[in-house]
Amino acid sequence: MSQPDERETVDLGLAGSAAVITGGSKGMGLAIAQTLAAEGARVAVMSRGRAALDAATESLLAAGAPDAVGISVDMSDAASIAAGFEEVRDRWGELNSLVHAIGPGGGYFEEMDDTEWDAAFGLGTMSGVRSIRAALPMLRSADWARIVTLSAHSIQRQSPRIVAYTAAKAALSSVTKNLSRSLAKDGILVNCVCPGTIVTASFTENLKDILAAEGLDATNPVDVMTWIANNFHHPCDLGRAGLPEEVASITTYLASRRNGYVTGATVNVDGGSDFI
Repeated sequence: MSQPDERETVDLGLAGSAAVITGGSKGMGLAIAQTLAAEGARVAVMSRGRAALDAATESLLAAGAPDAVGISVDMSDAASIAAGFEEVRDRWGELNSLVHAIGPGGGYFEEMDDTEWDAAFGLGTMSGVRSIRAALPMLRSADWARIVTLSAHSIQRQSPRIVAYTAAKAALSSVTKNLSRSLAKDGILVNCVCPGTIVTASFTENLKDILAAEGLDATNPVDVMTWIANNFHHPCDLGRAGLPEEVASITTYLASRRNGYVTGATVNVDGGSDFI
């Protein structure tokens, strides 16, 4: 009888490290937080909703985090962000990995006034700027440090219905690239991940009736990509939408000590798309 394959695990060097994931109470942010927890990192997740934060914290401890905390932060408010990172400092005194996974809402150009544009950039760009600024003293004093921001593949493949979202995410991607250069001297590696269409719980909840009207299942990655291709003309080579854990795996590597030489990269996680 043949024996099962014995596969060597890759040590990402995250055991005992400290990580913050903004927007980490649900969706892709939670998947990233859970993957970091499973690697042995202490994990703090930041978002507004207390119930979601408490549920996320329980899941992180169950996944293997030696310590986990949910911190209620309004990512549209500079003072709230600063206070959230002060709580991290008070709890751990250090930080190795910052993953910023916050994004604004959508809207067509003609439908959006200045207030809505300001809100989109406040949440989609400035929340990242403020989070990184608040985290930098801890990151600079750590033995090793990584920053990963989550942008979107729409910065390369435009959609009119999310014009402000895309503009804010493009600005965040630019800030990330710039910081990779200025922080290189500190040994801080900075990268940007651009997810494509990802089947999160919120995606399914928001679009289940719309897809159902076309005979499609919003929980099925193949059906979801069929809908995207039919309505937005943005298919992908693999023919299906992605899953949160598929974004989490590459993000966790980039946020880990194991990543020693990737910085300034914009990484597409989109099932294969030809951006022209």
